[in-house]
Amino acid sequence: MTSLLPAPRRTDPRGDRSDAAHRRPLVLLATLAGVAAACSTLVVCLAGGVVGWFLTDAGAHGAPRDGLRIGAVGWLMAHGSGVHVQGTAITVAPLGLTLLAVVVVWRLGLRLGDSVAGHGPDADAIADGVRDWTVPSTTAVFTLGYVVVLGVTHRLAATAATSPSLVRAVMSAVLLCGLVGGTAIAVGSGRAAIWTSFLPLSVRASATAAWRALVWYAAVSGLVLLVALAVHWNAAVNVMSQLHTSPGAATLLIGLCLVMLPNATLFSGSYLLGPGFAVGTHTLVTPTGVVLGPLPMFPLLAALPGNGPTPSWTVGLLALPPLVAAAATYRALGRYPTKRWDEAALRGAGAGLVCAVGFALLAALSGGAVGPGRMSAVGPFVLQGLLHGVATFGVGGLLGSLALTMRHRRRA
Repeated sequence: MTSLLPAPRRTDPRGDRSDAAHRRPLVLLATLAGVAAACSTLVVCLAGGVVGWFLTDAGAHGAPRDGLRIGAVGWLMAHGSGVHVQGTAITVAPLGLTLLAVVVVWRLGLRLGDSVAGHGPDADAIADGVRDWTVPSTTAVFTLGYVVVLGVTHRLAATAATSPSLVRAVMSAVLLCGLVGGTAIAVGSGRAAIWTSFLPLSVRASATAAWRALVWYAAVSGLVLLVALAVHWNAAVNVMSQLHTSPGAATLLIGLCLVMLPNATLFSGSYLLGPGFAVGTHTLVTPTGVVLGPLPMFPLLAALPGNGPTPSWTVGLLALPPLVAAAATYRALGRYPTKRWDEAALRGAGAGLVCAVGFALLAALSGGAVGPGRMSAVGPFVLQGLLHGVATFGVGGLLGSLALTMRHRRRA
């Protein structure tokens, strides 16, 4: 917020040049930032495609441009474009690449916001009601630069056989730049501090607790996944041995597993909530029962529990979501103490509700079609997960907030 305050008069010419760094042309800065954000992750995917092409058969077949095309298509898939392989639609997004794009957009958005902080009215003018279009206009130009790179990539990499969807990729890019990039620009420019200061304290407290609970729950879900994979490590090694892969192809397969690790983490989170997920049509994986059919040879699938009734102790895993929500809410709301029971209940329940909605949206992004036939339906049960999340996260957030209020009242 201090970046919006009127700058003092300076007589040192070096000070004038440093202040001019925050008044460079907005359109130029935003366009370059959008192009850089798209190209940063695109270059990583292109390099990965070339490395994967070489590791497959040491470059005996095809040409490096084939690896570049595969890397570009993978980058488009990270934006939800999907792809067709021998006429079969593959719609699941590799969320590892998507997460990389989110981090890059956030970091460049923060730097862009700091660069355009001197544009528009200052803090006093904003407080007086003057409209400030700096963040919306910067976000729009930033998005335009990102979408242009995406469109050029689709034009060069798409073929009639793969046919990735340009419309879905553009929509995902607009949401990515608008939500993540726009928020980062607002934070970096100082506008977010001013805007959030007008929100009620309970809203800010609930939002902080919801974010903390969501991050903690994702970490716990990932930990449960890694533990399950460690327990079934022999099965994963057996899958690799049955594939008879060369060292290069095995390295490529491990890299693919790492890219899909965020998807599997969200599957694990849906499993802990209770509704579970499906690995093909007419399948079910929950803490109370597992119904599976034939599965493809993929190492990450070794973490799945055995088919049939589950051990009795797995039901205890259902206690993890409310416990995580309670601990995260208790920790996050320590910055917003209150002695009123009604206000504490509102903050805790609101945090649980927002956390449940956020996890349901992420779970919806993690699934899709991964093959023909029965493998066209793979992913968490989003609606049931939302309902269970509202109940479990809401109860956990409520208990954590009330426990914190009881502590403050006893200290008082």
